Amino acid sequence: MTRTDNNGQHGKNTISVYLAGDSTVSTYSSELAPRAGWGQVFGKLFDDKIIVKNHAESGRSSKSFIDEGRLTTILDKIEKGDYLFIQFGHNDEKKEDPTRYTEPSTTYKSYLKQYIDGAREKGAIPVLVTPVERRRFAADGAAQDSHGLYPAAMKELALAEQVPLIDLTAKSKALYNQLGPEETKSIFLWLDAGVHPNYPNGVQDNTHFQEAGARQIARLVVEGIEENKLPLRNHVAKKE
Repeated sequence: MTRTDNNGQHGKNTISVYLAGDSTVSTYSSELAPRAGWGQVFGKLFDDKIIVKNHAESGRSSKSFIDEGRLTTILDKIEKGDYLFIQFGHNDEKKEDPTRYTEPSTTYKSYLKQYIDGAREKGAIPVLVTPVERRRFAADGAAQDSHGLYPAAMKELALAEQVPLIDLTAKSKALYNQLGPEETKSIFLWLDAGVHPNYPNGVQDNTHFQEAGARQIARLVVEGIEENKLPLRNHVAKKE
């Protein structure tokens, strides 16, 4: 499983930031470029003391990620002072799939709590990240909510467990409203036919990002780090 490490040096002076999430966070191969998850570009926003270890995987929910042993893999490696960023919701919503579906106020919270408890047991810092919005607009051009009760459920859990929370749902929606329906196509994987060899027939994807968009979403996560006054903010690079 290849992951983006910013820095091959795993010295004592480095902090690892582990990412657990779905396809909107994942790292993609060059065959799928310019598709990119925000986790793929996240490391570029920090200095060389930070090593981003992106374990996010397409199609996973908070439940299936755990059931497949992916959280265990992280917890076997994570160390005191490291971070675990947790963003799920897109696939937890899939009622038709019992291997992934969670109910917002019950099982979604109980699965997320396993990430929190696991990180804390290792002396690491869990950070909850509400699911990034899809590209969905009303007829009047206003960005619409696309995650139902999941973001609110995650906020309730963060409050109950005293976990730092980055409201990426709200931040991404505000960005889309600022840009509008047409301009947001530059964030998402919208390409005309013939523009990119990997998508000869073009693509219109309202869930996944192209690289420039992934960078914008990653910056929103960094903004949340600074708002939460996490020590990680001291390692944000001055320039990308």
